[in-house]
Amino acid sequence: MNSYDDVESFEIPSAGENDDELTAQLFRSAFRPPVGQSGVTYRWRDMRQEQAEIAWHSLAVWVKWFVATYQITTSVVPECWWRHPEIVAELYALQRAELASYATDDPGFGPLAFHERLPHAVERLRIHSRTAGCVGLQEHKEPAPRILSSDDAAFLEWQVEHHQLGVEF
Repeated sequence: MNSYDDVESFEIPSAGENDDELTAQLFRSAFRPPVGQSGVTYRWRDMRQEQAEIAWHSLAVWVKWFVATYQITTSVVPECWWRHPEIVAELYALQRAELASYATDDPGFGPLAFHERLPHAVERLRIHSRTAGCVGLQEHKEPAPRILSSDDAAFLEWQVEHHQLGVEF
């Protein structure tokens, strides 16, 4: 009986000179959620209370696993991670990506794609944590929300004007 581990009998199919379609087929499932496993990916600002409770519980369990498994330091995920929306958003995206990388129809490239993206996500988390300032203080620093005004008279005038260069109306 031959298996995929039997290097001598394993052949890599080719789509010809241009392997783009084969590559697309192999990696396509890395970008689809696994059937029956991933649940729904929510936009945090649109969640109802019952959805938020489930998502928060799932995320907290996942972050605990993530920090332990990858030996993530507080300079990447501070103890008060859940109090920083930008860190929560990054961790949630990472959680969903990790879960989706284990699709049942994935030939094995999903986990690889996740791990190839992981260093970039860790660096973004490090930047968010540094900006939050909690790690240096060794305690939570409440973020100051920055809310832009959309009712400024200059903006209201600006938004109705045409701003495309080189195009006459």
